Amino acid sequence: MLSKLRLLRPPVSSGSRILSAWESKNYSDKKNGSGKNNRGKTPLIQVIKPVKINFSKKTKKISEPVNLPKKEIIISKYNEYPLKTCPLVAKDEFSTNSNSHTTSHSPESEKNNDWQNNSKNKQSFRNWSLFGGAIVLSGALYGIYHFDILKQKKDSHIIKETINAKKTRKLVQIPSLSESIPDSIQYLLIGGGTASFSAFRAIKSADPTARVLVISAEGYLPHMRPPLSKELWYGDDTEMAKSLNFHQWNGTSRSLFYEPEPFYTPVEELTTAKNGGISLARGWKVESINVSQKKVKLNDGKEISYDKCLIATGSIPKTLKLYDDASEELKNKFSVFRSIQDFEDLWEQLNHIKSIAIIGGGFLGSELAASLANKGRKNGIKIYQIFKEKGNMGKVLPNYLSQWTTEKVRNEGVEVVTETEVKNCSLDNDKQKVNLVLSNGKNISVDHVIMAVGAKPNTELAADAGLEIDSKLDGYLVNSELQARTDLYIAGDCACFYDKQLGRRRVEHHDHAVISGRLAGENMAGAAKPYQHQPMFWSDIGPSVGYEAIGIVDSSLVTMGVFAKGNHKDPSLLANETDQNISTNKKEINEELISKNNEYISENDYNKGVVFYLKNDVIVGIVLWNLFNRMSIARQVLKTDRCYKDLNEVAKLFNIHGDSS
Repeated sequence: MLSKLRLLRPPVSSGSRILSAWESKNYSDKKNGSGKNNRGKTPLIQVIKPVKINFSKKTKKISEPVNLPKKEIIISKYNEYPLKTCPLVAKDEFSTNSNSHTTSHSPESEKNNDWQNNSKNKQSFRNWSLFGGAIVLSGALYGIYHFDILKQKKDSHIIKETINAKKTRKLVQIPSLSESIPDSIQYLLIGGGTASFSAFRAIKSADPTARVLVISAEGYLPHMRPPLSKELWYGDDTEMAKSLNFHQWNGTSRSLFYEPEPFYTPVEELTTAKNGGISLARGWKVESINVSQKKVKLNDGKEISYDKCLIATGSIPKTLKLYDDASEELKNKFSVFRSIQDFEDLWEQLNHIKSIAIIGGGFLGSELAASLANKGRKNGIKIYQIFKEKGNMGKVLPNYLSQWTTEKVRNEGVEVVTETEVKNCSLDNDKQKVNLVLSNGKNISVDHVIMAVGAKPNTELAADAGLEIDSKLDGYLVNSELQARTDLYIAGDCACFYDKQLGRRRVEHHDHAVISGRLAGENMAGAAKPYQHQPMFWSDIGPSVGYEAIGIVDSSLVTMGVFAKGNHKDPSLLANETDQNISTNKKEINEELISKNNEYISENDYNKGVVFYLKNDVIVGIVLWNLFNRMSIARQVLKTDRCYKDLNEVAKLFNIHGDSS
């Protein structure tokens, strides 16, 4: 039937419109030959019934439709016999009816019959066209609806498969059997991150024939983590990102991995290699350490003896209590973000979801929010960021700068919800979305939730080893040489070290992992050096916010910011701003600093500058706001450990109006 209807009237294509009743009549007239240039032509659609024709000279050989009233054709025929037209009969056959017209064919009668014939065909065509159009339109709507339902089911199935793949992804162990791992080793490094990488490079530099075994619970080669939340999400080369390559700030591209696999000596060959080597046992986990016997036990029970050992297990992401108490089905809608596996899972999910909520306003939460907004902009993915502070990086940046940063994040397309916490969560009726109940009384429904609420040091080995944990900062307690016990060293995020200038500290940043790992490696090889480095860190939040920081940067401290005014090159045109977290005895000093150049400050003037963090009038931390290649100056300022009377003069050392590239 559908094929016949297409002969009557082509289906309505996209970009076309359905004809109105009046337009349909004109369209029918034109197609059936009633136009000016089509008079006398055969109608486009005609159903002919075979009839007997009298070839006598008195009767014309023509066929015309039965002359029924118009109303009778529509009602009796279309209702009683759908999709049938009134049959056509020969004129002479019809003339045998006593009630029919006479068989005489005057010019006036022929004209009248032609008009009736055209009228019938036009009416028939209009009815067929309207009916056929309705059928085609209904079929199209049904097809769209059916396709949408199938697509939803398919997407739901894909999402479930992605979740299941994430849950059931098996960690590959290399080597596959622990028998291939040496029973004793000269240098044993626990953890396969940046600190371990830096340590084994330092060990091999000091001892070229050293045999180093790295045991990593992750199934990947040692790699850097910062690009996972920043660089890998930018750029149009999808394949490049999938292969874990990215563009650096100077435009060059590089791999996320520090060294390719051929760099490492196979574990089976480590003890026999002539010049020693560095081997990596991936997918294996150290369950316990016996410090007195200098042995470790793997997750399958195998024991390994060591001469020197480094613990560089890093940190693990924190989770929310509402997540910990949730059902497994609801937990599948949540994730943390730290590893390559987390990156790959989230990358895949972006192909199937339309909304993400990021809980947390710190470094990771803010970087991810801006990065995902950039990545998902083409696909219309909605990004929410929810946190309890007044602005992004609220625990690090002074209030005014934090709120200015929040506006920049919003400009990236992120819906930032400040001063709010998630009080409860549940699945919707079809179990496809997560409903988040917020403390501000609002609800948000999203496809996925990322928890970026901080990290805690991985100190799982402390209990059995009898190692001390700092009660305030967490992390393994170590001395200035990063030593926890004889021949046992700790570096990276999990080390709580003593800083002779700033006191005991624990730092979770890339630069600290590099330097502490290197120092630990040198000391394992016999250097005995103290840790005197001031670690720095950096963050990039979209294209408008990039900064480097050093020392103690805590928004609860007194801060004084000096920012460039516009694009002026005059170093005297500086704008000052102080944070509101000031004590009474500092208030007069800070107000005086503000009044000097307050006329230059505005909410748009935080594009470039320097922020000083003060403790007892001494600079203990510095943030270089969109200023780069000035870190050596910041180190010198911190190293002086003195009270400055005029911080504007100190700010001039950083050449704020100069080139910041």
